[in-house]
Amino acid sequence: MKERAFLSDIPRAVKERVNYDLLMEEIIKKERQSGKKTLLMHACCAPCATECINRVREAFDVTLLFYNPNIDGKEEYDKRANEVVKLCSAYGVPYVIEDYRPNEFYSAAEGLESEPEGGARCLKCFALRLNHTAALAAERGFDYFGTTLTVSPHKSAAAVNGAGFEAEKLTGARFLPADFKKKGGYLSSCNLSRELGLYRQNYCGCRFSLR
Repeated sequence: MKERAFLSDIPRAVKERVNYDLLMEEIIKKERQSGKKTLLMHACCAPCATECINRVREAFDVTLLFYNPNIDGKEEYDKRANEVVKLCSAYGVPYVIEDYRPNEFYSAAEGLESEPEGGARCLKCFALRLNHTAALAAERGFDYFGTTLTVSPHKSAAAVNGAGFEAEKLTGARFLPADFKKKGGYLSSCNLSRELGLYRQNYCGCRFSLR
């Protein structure tokens, strides 16, 4: 397996060539041999979480965490949170729904409001959510933490995984790298969410991306 420590220190052009899907498969193969481990998986939304849960549940007992202070408006936040509860009920997966705290996102994004989608503001947002997930995983004794963010074709796997490895350094919780869009993951998530009748939003959630 490739060394974990170097990933956050190399240019993104190099990171983009890292096969994060293969890294995940290597970890899953190893963990299957020693019994299931626990995974706290940050969920950006229920539709994205469908495929992600299916990809890892053979090796991990998954708990979904809904923590997305970037979402614009409590009504939208609650709507997406309720869909996570619906999914977890259907899949028999426990969950944690955090209170809506938009000021945490606005503090992280301050000065970056005009950045393009996928730019510096998004990197801050990834870090905010993954640092919180990692801290909670460490606090509650999970073996790993991860995120569903890489199932989206609009999210850079390098950027998301880079934020995950940085959160690992900060907290000591072990990060599960992934690129869930691989192997038709995004299409599968669309099909699964339709089968389950899940609400599927058409933007990431923050007011700046909507603009």
